[in-house]
Amino acid sequence: MVAEPPARGWTAARGDELASGMLLDGRFELIDLVARSHMASVFKALDRETGRTVAIKVPLLSVESDLGGYERFRREEEIGSHLDHPSILKFIRIEGEKSRPYLVMEFLEGETLAQRMAKADPMPENEAARIVSRVCDALDYLYRRGIVHRDLKPQNIIFCRDGSMRLIDFGLARAAESRRLTFAGFTSVMGTPDYIAPEQVKGRRGDHRSDIYSLGAILYEMVTGAPPFEGESPLVVMNVRVSGDPAAPRTRNPNLSAAMEEIILHAMERDPGRRYLSALAMKRHLDDCQTVELTDRHLHLRTPQAWKRTPLPWPLIAGFLLLQALLFLVLFLYFKFHH
Repeated sequence: MVAEPPARGWTAARGDELASGMLLDGRFELIDLVARSHMASVFKALDRETGRTVAIKVPLLSVESDLGGYERFRREEEIGSHLDHPSILKFIRIEGEKSRPYLVMEFLEGETLAQRMAKADPMPENEAARIVSRVCDALDYLYRRGIVHRDLKPQNIIFCRDGSMRLIDFGLARAAESRRLTFAGFTSVMGTPDYIAPEQVKGRRGDHRSDIYSLGAILYEMVTGAPPFEGESPLVVMNVRVSGDPAAPRTRNPNLSAAMEEIILHAMERDPGRRYLSALAMKRHLDDCQTVELTDRHLHLRTPQAWKRTPLPWPLIAGFLLLQALLFLVLFLYFKFHH
């Protein structure tokens, strides 16, 4: 049996997942589902109060009921509500009590950097420099307010139809004064494998220099047509960057200038202390390559070591199995003589 879609104007109860056609809090008419991830759904919606088209981001019920997931969503709203920059997604503050957690944002029409990169493989150097310079400007705005994005990737950079650009998705962003969230193992909330910085792979919190590394990795892919590291699994892709450096960009695209190669490798230094000190410093080099000092970084790159899972020693495995067998025997005897 197939359930009928809800009638237009139907208001969702707190325990329901939202769907197109519903009316949220008597104000936001959900028109269409435009994106869904493992964390949230994003709807195109009509704000009946203002008559404007907006985007509504709603956490999935599984995320809303999880303390860590809900905290990340709440933090995105808190950070986003204080941002005001032409190249950063605009959040719309909603007064009053909400029936459930959700964010209201400007609705963007255009294409992501990932989509633009797919059309130009690789992207012309001058165009790539202009785009990344604009991202640096947005990052500088964030850093001066103590905010680190922590999930820079081509999918989070949007080019609007009017020619403007937006940096989006602050679900993993962190303000300097926010408390630490602890992660257990590799999950998608740590960032994106192709662009995550080495110190984040090691479980460190990361700061603005981690964003600079990620931006360098994006620039690498833009001008070479390939990500800096590749492997058979996300875990391998993340870990090879801890032990080594990417191939020199000009070995993949001989048409690149030495200055562009220097900028990329400077941003992607494994040691955060050797990277650009700020996004503004990186932007200055992108805007004027004549100011880039060539240090021959490409001659000192370290080839990543092959990463392999360390097998568990047989004595440890045997001991674990023996412990399980003894535990089963104890429980069996207990229930046998007590029932």
